[in-house]
Order: sequence, then C-alpha cells, then structure tokens
Amino acid sequence: MEVEVKQAGKIDIARYDSNLKTDTMADGEAVWHDPRQAPFRISGFPWLKTEGRYRRLPVLPSGKLPEAVDRLADCTAGGQIRFMTDTAQLSVRVRLGGDAVMPHMTLLGQSGFDCYIGEPGNQRYVATASFKPGDSGYTSRLYKFGERRMRHVTLNFPLYQGVEEVWIGTDDDARLEEPLPYESPGRIIVYGTSITQGGCANRPGMSYPGILSRLINREFINLGFSGSGKGEPEVAEVIREIGNPDLLVLDYEANTGEPENIRDTLPVFIGLYREKHPEVPILVLSCIEFAAVTFDPAVRKKLDDRRAIQRKIVEDRIANGDRFITFFDGSALLGEDGHECTVDGIHPTDLGFKRMADGLLGVFKRCLKAE
Repeated sequence: MEVEVKQAGKIDIARYDSNLKTDTMADGEAVWHDPRQAPFRISGFPWLKTEGRYRRLPVLPSGKLPEAVDRLADCTAGGQIRFMTDTAQLSVRVRLGGDAVMPHMTLLGQSGFDCYIGEPGNQRYVATASFKPGDSGYTSRLYKFGERRMRHVTLNFPLYQGVEEVWIGTDDDARLEEPLPYESPGRIIVYGTSITQGGCANRPGMSYPGILSRLINREFINLGFSGSGKGEPEVAEVIREIGNPDLLVLDYEANTGEPENIRDTLPVFIGLYREKHPEVPILVLSCIEFAAVTFDPAVRKKLDDRRAIQRKIVEDRIANGDRFITFFDGSALLGEDGHECTVDGIHPTDLGFKRMADGLLGVFKRCLKAE
C-alpha cells in the first residue's frame, strides 16, 4: 500500500488562524493625525521640539558621541504618544528606519507599536500593531470597538528600530483631547545596556522602564544602548543636558566587561552629572544575574566584583556628603528561578522584565522622595 508523503514547506499560518492575520485599516477609513501636534503629547525624546526627530539623543551634540551610541540613539525605545479620544477604531501608519533583523527578539518588540488604555496607574494592554516580516512601513489597526466613549490612550514606540514617521488614524468625527498630566514635570532618566533598551521584550510596553512608566506617573527617558552602555564621559556630558530630571538611573554594568572598567568610568560619570545636578537623585543599579553564573565561576566572580565596586563607589560618595545617591543590588531581581526568565541567559523575557520592574518599584519611589 502506497502512503502519500507530504512535503514540508512554508505554512501560511493566517490561513488556519484568523487571530494571526495582519489587521490593516485603509487610508479612506480614517482621518490621520500628526502626533507632534496638539493635543497629542510625545515623551521619551528630549530633543524632539528642537530637532523634530524621534531620537533619544541630539543629532548634533556639543561633543562627539561614540559611533554605536550615536546610531542606536535612533532606536525609539521608551518613546510614548499619549492622548484622549472617543474614536471607535484606532490605527497607526508607520515608516520605519529599516526592518526587523534580530533572530532572538520578536518583530513586534523590534518594530511594533503597542497600545494601552486607561488613566495613569490603571492602564490595560489592548493590542500591538501587526505587520509582515521584512516590512519597513506598515498601517495597522490597533482596535475597533462597538462603543464610542472617551478613553485615555498610550502608544509605545518600537524598541529596536528607528521611526521616520508615525500617524494616528481615528474615525473622521472622533474627539481628541490632551492626556492627563504627569504628577510632576520631572523626568526619570534610565541609562544602560540592551537590557535597559528592552532586549528581548515581546512588545515595546514590556521593557522594565516601560512597565515602571505605568506604575510611576512621570515621563521616562530610556537611554539603553545595546552593547554600548559603557559609561563614556562624552555620553554623561550629553545626558546631563536633559532638562527637568527627577531621577538618574545608572544601569550600565553589563556592558563594562572587566571590573576595572566600571571602577574607572562610574566615578567620572557621576562627577560630570553632579557638576550640573548636585541634588538630583542618582540610583546605581547593579546587573541581574546571568544563567552562566551557576556553571562558570569566572562569570560569578566578575559579577560579584563589579557589584562590590559599584557599592563602594556609592558608599564613598555618601561618606563625602552626597545625600542623593543610592546603590541597589540587582542580582536577585529575577528571583531564584531567574534562569527561566531570559531568552538567551542574559536578556529577559517579559516575565523577567516584569520581575525587574516589580523589584525596582520601591527603590524608584524612595529615590524620588529624596528630591
């Protein structure tokens, strides 16, 4: 008896599962709005008003930035669009700086927008923009509801791609209003590595700064630079130009390599920042544990040594009169089963980022009280 052998091939999953189809909204179905105009409010890009670009650092800084940092500043991690609307359906039309290419992170985390509805402190996830692999531009419907009523909307920018243009699509007769204000005009600035930037969250709102931005009603500036958060003085000099800081978080240990590198860079970075902001709270955050520490004593020693160096630098500053600096040991943030909380032994999954945010919320709030 002959048995038919089916050849393996490309599967069109949307043919079998309608929930995995790309949901698009035709231009004719929407009125499109530029979110750089009122009543929309955009956060996360300190130089947007002067330079007009969705970029985390200035295009023309006073000094030369490291090349990698300069390029990665075009990634829009941490950017948000906030507004209120009664539209029954909401879409985004996006032109990216390129397409998603990272093998260990979802396309949506790299290049998508995700959407939350609700007032600060009570925001609920709704949807993520959908598009096809290889797309460098897309139009995607985020929601379509039967009920028309005013809703407070927050859209999170992509984590690992640049955004050249974004437009917001609503019903033609939709009302648009300003979002609710932050509890303070001050900003929370988080400088660090790929983990800070959001690698490898499934979608933009699940980076740990993104999660914290829903728990603390202030503007967050995500200055995570993948593989390139090394504490260079040129970067410190640019970061200290960001106005209205309420808190500076230094979470860059993971990119420093040998312990002597953080011993050399951290005091200089803090000193440069203190020249302009003598009383802004600074939180020095040591690295989460990597999966390899269980098996490789050299990795364990390096993490332990770098953590001890950071703790000592902070203790010395406190002893010398700096009342606005705190050290936090991040090694236990992922929990006892932290090895289950990463994609590759280093970069957290959404579960890992949620644990990080939950563990950091208290210390962030304590630092802010020290203002």
